[in-house]
Amino acid sequence: MTMTAPIASVIDDLRALLGDRVVTNDAVRGQHGHDESSFPDRLPDAVVFPVETAEVAQVVRICARHGVPIVPFGAGTSVEGHVLPTRGGVTVDLSRMDRVLEVHADDLDVRVQPGIRRVALNEHLARYGLFFSVDPGADASLGGMASTGASGTTTVRYGTMRDNVLALEVVLANGEVVRTGTRARKSSAGYDLTHLFIGAEGTLGIITELTLKVRGIPEQIAAAVCVFPSMAAGVEAAISIVQQGIPVARCEFIDALTMTMINRHAGLDGPEAPTLFFEFHGSPAAVADQAEAVRAIVDAYGAGEFQWATTTEARNRLWRARHQLYFAAIRSRPGSRAIATDVCVPVSRLAECVDATAADLEAFGFPVAIAGHVGDGNFHTVLLIDPDNPDDRARGREFTNRLTLRALEMGGTCTGEHGIGIGKREALEREAGPAAIALMRAIKQAFDPQGLLNPDKVLINGPLPEA
Repeated sequence: MTMTAPIASVIDDLRALLGDRVVTNDAVRGQHGHDESSFPDRLPDAVVFPVETAEVAQVVRICARHGVPIVPFGAGTSVEGHVLPTRGGVTVDLSRMDRVLEVHADDLDVRVQPGIRRVALNEHLARYGLFFSVDPGADASLGGMASTGASGTTTVRYGTMRDNVLALEVVLANGEVVRTGTRARKSSAGYDLTHLFIGAEGTLGIITELTLKVRGIPEQIAAAVCVFPSMAAGVEAAISIVQQGIPVARCEFIDALTMTMINRHAGLDGPEAPTLFFEFHGSPAAVADQAEAVRAIVDAYGAGEFQWATTTEARNRLWRARHQLYFAAIRSRPGSRAIATDVCVPVSRLAECVDATAADLEAFGFPVAIAGHVGDGNFHTVLLIDPDNPDDRARGREFTNRLTLRALEMGGTCTGEHGIGIGKREALEREAGPAAIALMRAIKQAFDPQGLLNPDKVLINGPLPEA
């Protein structure tokens, strides 16, 4: 699809609406033509900064009238090229729509605008004794987290975005505003439109409000770290913990090389060995019971002593290693870009998948980090490639394809939480099959007949334009 609309006319119309909140300078366009993926930058023709739903709807109507692509933008932390404007057009930056609109503490829900970030939301909720549970690691926007179907470190206990969004407000491709869902905790009323938009990556509509489930801050939170003699031992221990039904709040794995990267990046001195990170939530008695049950299991797999933390400061220090992973990996090879990918398999196949992946990576001549939310069968690899080396790029993509096929053959999925974006469109076709892909195309056509909303993401619609 080639866009030939007079972009100057579009920008004039947008400036009449938003004034100086329409930006066309190279610096801002560059910030919005880049994400954390290894794909080449793609610049939009303009970036707009709406502050309310009505403005988003007007922006969409203007772009639709001229046939100009529209790319929603949150925090730019995605890793599969989700926010790259592959065909130019207008990027809608939602970061100024960042308010908490309502907190219903008695009902454990909150209504927010899409631009609010996870950390800011939890700082606001803390005054009510509440927290929002989905933690992808990055300080992502809530709209972006819903659009990519994000999950993360707490999924093993609290679920993904799909489990924690009650309702949405969405601007459709024609500028119409729709509301999906209610504040009720369950409903059997009609099609489930809310979950249709979660994970759609902005290809069906632009999320402008979210109603989210929240939870009471646990009476006690404790964190622990322990090391293992091998990667296989650590993964098998995590599988056993899940299979025995112990309600850990977090169960994260990092391999030895990744711990080395983190120590160098963050100035830490943790053992450079395969490591499991745990967090336990509940009453003091429940936390003690969970921790004792986990200790018994990891001891059976040769784990070292637990390093404990119960104060907020100490817990944050322990978890800093896990949350530093991505940037630690990038710094381990100066000038590199990351091919960060993930898969998710049934928990019983996790150790087999991780072992096969580690063996596959032995032949690589550049650093590779392995980490995972092993409590739910999801793990990640971060390959550090030279962005100017075509051989690095080719080998990285070949590895990603092999990893995806391995996960699918084990009954898993091509992505547990990163989403499809540009990078995994072929993998989605293998996973879903022709009939399901045809149904997705029909849904896309019904919602966005001009194909203007975040073009080239999720579904393949011909070759990408040259960068």
